[in-house]
Amino acid sequence: MAQEFAAAFYKSAQWRKFREWYIAGRFGLCEKCGRPGKILHHKILLTPFNVGDPEITMNPANVEYLCKDCHEAEHHAGFDADGRPVPENYWRG
Repeated sequence: MAQEFAAAFYKSAQWRKFREWYIAGRFGLCEKCGRPGKILHHKILLTPFNVGDPEITMNPANVEYLCKDCHEAEHHAGFDADGRPVPENYWRG
């Protein structure tokens, strides 16, 4: 589920068109395992500070189409000191 700060972005017509275009170019298949995809994942996670930056949000080099399992694996690549899941790419953004 989208963070509250990104809700308007994910509802925008521009995002929806970009998402549709990107997924069509991958034939609807997960870029990691080849199964049917489900989620267009941002490699650099969206934050309140970068959600307005199209170089982050709408950049084909910063997204990948993933199935549910591959997306979950991407977001639960590690744990912080309190045992909470931390995405592998958390520190990249």
